[in-house]
Amino acid sequence: MIHNTKCECGHQNPIGTLLCESCGKPLTDDEGAEPLEMKYDGMARRSQRANPGILDRVWNFFSSVKIAIYLIIITLIGSALGTIYPQESTFLNFDPSVYYEETYGLSGYIYYMLGLSHTFDSWWFITLLFMIGTSLVVCSLDRVLPLYRALSKQQIRKHLRFITRQKVTYSGTLPGGSSEEAALAWSEQAAKALSKSRYRVHTEGSALLAEKYRFSRWGPYINHIGLIIFLGAVLMRSIPGWHMDQHIAFPEGKLVKIPETSYYLKNEKFTLDFYTQDEMSSDFRSKGIDVPKVFETQASLYMCKADCDDPAKEPVLEKVHEQNIIVNKPLEYNGLLAYQFDFKPSPTLIAVKPTLKNKETGEAFGQFDLSMDNPKEQYTIGPYQLKLSGYFPDFAVDAKGLPMTKSKDPNAPAFVFTITGPGLASQGEPYMYFPRQIDKVNFRQDEINGALGQKLELSVGSMENVKISEYISYLNIRIDRAMPFIWVGATISMIGLIMGFYWHHRRVWLRIDDGQLALGAHTNKNWYGLRKEIAQVLGKSGIEVDPKALERRVEQK
Repeated sequence: MIHNTKCECGHQNPIGTLLCESCGKPLTDDEGAEPLEMKYDGMARRSQRANPGILDRVWNFFSSVKIAIYLIIITLIGSALGTIYPQESTFLNFDPSVYYEETYGLSGYIYYMLGLSHTFDSWWFITLLFMIGTSLVVCSLDRVLPLYRALSKQQIRKHLRFITRQKVTYSGTLPGGSSEEAALAWSEQAAKALSKSRYRVHTEGSALLAEKYRFSRWGPYINHIGLIIFLGAVLMRSIPGWHMDQHIAFPEGKLVKIPETSYYLKNEKFTLDFYTQDEMSSDFRSKGIDVPKVFETQASLYMCKADCDDPAKEPVLEKVHEQNIIVNKPLEYNGLLAYQFDFKPSPTLIAVKPTLKNKETGEAFGQFDLSMDNPKEQYTIGPYQLKLSGYFPDFAVDAKGLPMTKSKDPNAPAFVFTITGPGLASQGEPYMYFPRQIDKVNFRQDEINGALGQKLELSVGSMENVKISEYISYLNIRIDRAMPFIWVGATISMIGLIMGFYWHHRRVWLRIDDGQLALGAHTNKNWYGLRKEIAQVLGKSGIEVDPKALERRVEQK
């Protein structure tokens, strides 16, 4: 048990102090031979506070190195479990609730039900990272502040017991006599020898303090700062717009909004080129497989300038970039990357340009652009007004005979317009329009429209008025605004590691009392090198000693 009292030098030390903050005298009762604990020069830490409150207990929990190790081990185990099967984010257009069980059986079903299929995006994994970051902050503050206080106000003349209980120590009679002049002369000679070994020497009479590479003591804490920045950047990826790694389908000729951003990307044209028979290997020729040589997306990137989140209005877009995307050559713009990932032949109707005609006279009133993705609410064609009353991208009829859509894809698009104009009722008359001829026949468009269908007709005419997407281009959209911070954190962490590994803080205390020399030395690493260095300094000052004899031996009781 630690008993903290006022030191004999008169300095009052706080509770938890092991060595007097002023003279360095051990405040414990043990006279044992074990070297002193010198991590923070015996300074008290907040985690050692007596009668801790609730905040102190939380502080003590996160300041524990043991707790930090447990958190790291749990996180590593969770990361390992997350790599047993591929994560959901690695797939495109699949149902995870079915995929894992069908592919991996019972273990895959359990893997999915436990939430391990999205481990790295899960709340518990993010919580573990947050707790590790908190532990790094608290551990660092709990230790770096006492260390700073200890190193910033070091006393030159240390207590004799402080010096003799260092791990590297020497005690003996001073050569040249016991006078004060001899002590000062020998101390000055030792100071010169230490200075030549790149020590910074401070003297007080015949007492001496020499140290070098103090900056290395901050290495672990600089490493912690780097790790904190690194973990913070990883957690910042969960902020909307800071990180994205999604696979998105871009049908040819269609404008698609990139989620969580103000960007829209349009696949202007998809180009596919295959290897010829002469260019392919015999294996592919024998199998009759067509091998893509180049697949390229001619992309235009737009930024929304106004009405971005108003569903009732069409967004105001401005083209900001255009680029052809091929494999390993992504579109790049202000941190947004679009990689060519895959493609699929998928003839899809994008838009038509129908003409409104009078079926009885053959008179054409005009054309208008009708989009399958985002049709307008109203069109004016000659003397007629067409107001969109309903749109069913994948038209079907439910059990009650009511119209419905089976999906959002324009597989069988159907439009319901209310037409007003000459010869029609003032409130308008309903007209259902199927752009595809096969749907007109299957769903009996003329019968549905009745008398109005006998008078007016919407007709596409030639294929020139039909816009079809032949291919769907799948692009991997990536945004990582946290990556610069990750690199900064990694760099700072590496600097701290180098400081801690390649330099070692060494200190030497020396005092002479009535012709008796007492020398103690401490380092945080490489004790063999320190013993050798002290032996050389003593040798240059007239005291020959074996380096091994400088290591303090533990007395056997």
